[in-house]
Amino acid sequence: MHASDTLIRKNVTSMYEQIAAQLREEVLGGAFEPSGKLPSEAELVERFGVSRVTVRLALGRLEEENVVERKQGKGTYATGKQVRHALDALRSFHDSLLMQGLKPKMKLLALDLVPVPEQLTARFGKKVKECTFLQRLHLVDDEPIAVGASYLPAAVAAMEWNEAERQPNYAILKNLDGRGVARADVAIGAQLADRELGKLLKVKTGSAVLVMTRTSTTVSGACCDYSVFYIRPERYEFVASCSFSAGAN
Repeated sequence: MHASDTLIRKNVTSMYEQIAAQLREEVLGGAFEPSGKLPSEAELVERFGVSRVTVRLALGRLEEENVVERKQGKGTYATGKQVRHALDALRSFHDSLLMQGLKPKMKLLALDLVPVPEQLTARFGKKVKECTFLQRLHLVDDEPIAVGASYLPAAVAAMEWNEAERQPNYAILKNLDGRGVARADVAIGAQLADRELGKLLKVKTGSAVLVMTRTSTTVSGACCDYSVFYIRPERYEFVASCSFSAGAN
């Protein structure tokens, strides 16, 4: 039976309340996990066989009840639902999304062999003159969630464009030497989005974005990946697990 057949079509008010009740039950039951994103207004119009006004009234009711939150131009989400990135696991940004059952995509923006930036000379070593600059846009549900800018070993520049777009950094590095990354140090900060970053992330220029800076090293201690991720903050959070040591103050 189509979902619209369950509605009692007496008047607009009763119909939007019925839709709100059905969506409320689905949200609270986890029907829209793992991303927490509800279908678009157009999809709900088709599903329930009602007008867009009726759908908006239903979503407005759920928003008043703090069951969902609506972001202009981004969609409707279950309240409090965020993508999580564990800081206590050695895992790439892309893989952290996959682990949550999401279907992330990467769009390659740049893949170039460049001189090692002066500020990174100490990290890569004075003998290393060139490195690969790789920039990608990360998307979830076809919405931009982050822009990643990475400096990797020079050999990465020889990769095919489609391979660099498909493989996360840590997989690329493991393919180079068979061992990959042994350690990563991560720092979290924030900054205001400039015009270019705002355009890529679809946020207003001057909006605050999270900044994750990650330095990864091999078993020998050599830097093999210096990456900076600029992340839309409204649906992303960093988490870490800590254990309490007996006798600690």
